[in-house]
Amino acid sequence: MKRSAAVIGVVLVIAGAAGAYWGRGLLTARGTPVEERSFVTPELRTMAATVSATGIVRLRVGAEVRVGSQVSGIVQTLNVTVGSHIQRGDVIAEIDARNLQARLAQAHAQVSVSEQDVKRAEVALARARRLDEQQLIPRQEVEDLVLGLEEAQAKLEKVRRDSAVVETELSYAVIRAPISGTVASVSTQEGETVAASFTAPTFVTIIGDNALQLIAMVDETDIGHVASGHAVTFTVEAYPAREFTGHVERIAPKATIVSGVVNYEVMIAIDDPANLLKPDMTANISIRAAERQALVIPSGAVQREADERFVYVDQAGTLTKRLVTIGTREGGVTEIKKGLDAGDRVLIGPAPGSSGKG
Repeated sequence: MKRSAAVIGVVLVIAGAAGAYWGRGLLTARGTPVEERSFVTPELRTMAATVSATGIVRLRVGAEVRVGSQVSGIVQTLNVTVGSHIQRGDVIAEIDARNLQARLAQAHAQVSVSEQDVKRAEVALARARRLDEQQLIPRQEVEDLVLGLEEAQAKLEKVRRDSAVVETELSYAVIRAPISGTVASVSTQEGETVAASFTAPTFVTIIGDNALQLIAMVDETDIGHVASGHAVTFTVEAYPAREFTGHVERIAPKATIVSGVVNYEVMIAIDDPANLLKPDMTANISIRAAERQALVIPSGAVQREADERFVYVDQAGTLTKRLVTIGTREGGVTEIKKGLDAGDRVLIGPAPGSSGKG
């Protein structure tokens, strides 16, 4: 009897322990709430379109001018060196002009002689007309004197034009800067002889002030947001901490296609003084386009897997993965260019799986 009571006691103890363990597990399970999923619907928001692109600093067409000599002779003076800044009209060099000055003096003398010939012909014709009125000379003699006066006047006109040509050549002996800018190269020295028989020898090369511009390559998907006058900011590799400004001047009407990618050249005027910038520098460009309406969702809803961006959408109670194309990010929201409609229910948490957020 005692043995039976002992067995029953052991059974009761085991049952009590099992019940306590089960009860504790039940309480633990009830104490851990199941995390509910949250959804949002995309909303329209006014956003400032910012178009990012890469580009290169280049010289404007016509900004680099090669200055040469149109007359032959010895370089008498040279007033510039590489790096000199000159203003339009400044004297760059002077050619020994003694030969041209002698030719000009000779031309002026010939003009004087021809002027005297015209006066002589005028006097002779006037005398002949008075005698003709009195019928003292033949009519033919008057006509010959008229022709002689016209010939003298024609010769005078010719020598005057010859003199003007020599004066023009003499002005070419003083070589002046056609534009304001910086001397990039000098290819002659004082005392050298230049020959301009066939081509004008280059004296100096001048790069004009404000000669640089920025050429941006904008993708075809973004070119519709860019227009003339839009503000631009950019940085270059040489000065990564400094931000330069500019504005869009014009957009090339024809695309540039490289490896199947369609881009359009956007010409940008540089507003800042471009003293630090050099041709062929690479630039990272941001074009501030016009404000536009965009479909946005919280940035945390966008997931990333490799190079793809996607979200989870609730479709009749089932989560469906949907690829999206994103745009501008600002203020904790991300623009969705493709992949979502305004009425979609987008999961913002918790996300299934372990994909990283984009």
